[in-house]
Amino acid sequence: MTEERLGVGMVGYAFMGRVHSQAWRSVAAFFDLPVKPSMTAVCGRSAADVKLAADRFGWASVETDWRRLIERDDVQIIDICTPGDSHAEIAIAALEAGKHVLCEKPLANTVAEASAMASAAAASTAKSMVAFNYRRVPAVALARKLVAEGRLGTIRHVRAQYLQDWIVDPEFPLVWRLRKELAGSGALGDIGAHIIDTAQFISGQLLTGVSGLTETFIKDRPGGEVTVDDAALFFGRMDGGAVASFEATRFATGRKNSLRIELNGSDGSLSFDFEAMNELWVSEGDAGFTRILVTEPEHPYVGAWWPPGHGLGYEHTFTHEIRDFLEAIGTGAEPSPSFADGLRVQRVLEAVEASAADGCYKEIP
Repeated sequence: MTEERLGVGMVGYAFMGRVHSQAWRSVAAFFDLPVKPSMTAVCGRSAADVKLAADRFGWASVETDWRRLIERDDVQIIDICTPGDSHAEIAIAALEAGKHVLCEKPLANTVAEASAMASAAAASTAKSMVAFNYRRVPAVALARKLVAEGRLGTIRHVRAQYLQDWIVDPEFPLVWRLRKELAGSGALGDIGAHIIDTAQFISGQLLTGVSGLTETFIKDRPGGEVTVDDAALFFGRMDGGAVASFEATRFATGRKNSLRIELNGSDGSLSFDFEAMNELWVSEGDAGFTRILVTEPEHPYVGAWWPPGHGLGYEHTFTHEIRDFLEAIGTGAEPSPSFADGLRVQRVLEAVEASAADGCYKEIP
């Protein structure tokens, strides 16, 4: 029997393009899939640079216009790894052409763009998913399982932080992530979106309202004015009765990629830090916390990889993400998180920005 293969066309080849390429290369080698991917083409504006990327990362051909990529008959999946200002245009065109779409987070730069993308996804027969990869950390997936099974009881507190330090140096240049017209927002959208999605995913609850503040510590850098936030803090209520607090900053000196989540429930608590990504700390009843090394074959995703105790890394979360996307395409299931989920996160981001601007609590539509 001939196995079904789907051609993948990826737009963008920088940081996210590199890690997505690694995932597309490895996914079929470790997971049994209903459909398998072919790395058909990568797209970028510079013909010379995109050719180098294709040769290094394993793509069969190149394009310099994403419209041409979508038109190709040998491409059935479009993977969007570009800055947020181009997500909506590319995704909507791809969905209207009947292509499956995987789009990096945050889904868009504005609620209006995200809403248009969600509407296009709802109207299309093709599958679409937003790439919140931290859902696919085995310890995070296990945390979700424990909450869904009721092991923590009623969730009362959700605490989430995402702490980085890569722009602490005032001489760090004005890259695209520091320009609002390209990135939409700063730490809030770049890493705050991740903790919003991860907190809602693990808890099974959605934010219904927020109060927040933002700050830009270094307003001018080599290359021009910084037009996004450097840090965002906010608290809110969730639809299951929990209260929640969030902190996203790229000025936490010494913290490299510390995505932290803690949930406190009536019957127990759990705690996770991505800088120790193979560990989940769980407390049940009135006992202290116990460390679970999430490397056993029965843990989510882990059985496809290495023997117990051989930890996984950042790149594996993207392989898991693409595995789940291909599984949904092959079986006809709805991928998660959907574009509608991405829109929901975008509404939270907009509410935080609005609250920071006028100092008022904002309900989330």
